Amino acid sequence: MSIDFVINAVQQYGYFALFFLLWLGIIGLPIPDEVVVMTGGFVVALGILQPLPAFFITYAGVIIGLSIGYVLGKVMGIPSLKYLEQKKDMSKYTNQANRLFERFGSYSLVLGYFFPVIRHIVPYIVGMAKMPYSQYALLSYTTGFAWTLVYFTIGKYFGSNINMIANFIAQYKVVFVATFLLAGVLLVAKRLMDDRRDVVFTEK
Repeated sequence: MSIDFVINAVQQYGYFALFFLLWLGIIGLPIPDEVVVMTGGFVVALGILQPLPAFFITYAGVIIGLSIGYVLGKVMGIPSLKYLEQKKDMSKYTNQANRLFERFGSYSLVLGYFFPVIRHIVPYIVGMAKMPYSQYALLSYTTGFAWTLVYFTIGKYFGSNINMIANFIAQYKVVFVATFLLAGVLLVAKRLMDDRRDVVFTEK
């Protein structure tokens, strides 16, 4: 399964192919979420789908798929994680997700987005930890929006190189995470500076 599979699925089932490929990501489809989201941008560039519906349906697939993990973790507790660990090679990812949560707490939701498989497991863990939904939504949905927008845009403008980009990100994910977070910090800083400047001008 590859980018060709995603494109064929979109051609047959339209927008909702993107939604279900992301929503079902936790069952272990052999296509990284990054590739699905970038392909969403690529099919927009090809004129197969319209930009806004494609983006928001892709975003919905990302956040709803992860939210199911949060709900299952909160309602079922440890058995939900034990179920995941029955899948092949999943125990190493659950261990990594646990370490991420132990070290960064609620912010593991933000960092987890940048690590395949782990992004699906962290919501289970924060759900088991009884994180309030409002806090989960604030961290997960805002990060998910930015994450989806970045990969969707990459796919739209560099879609013919999706596989190469996905391999690069997988190999240098730490650098990619650092770059993404730095960009976020700079944007927030710029916004704060603009707000402060507006206040100063208003006072004058």
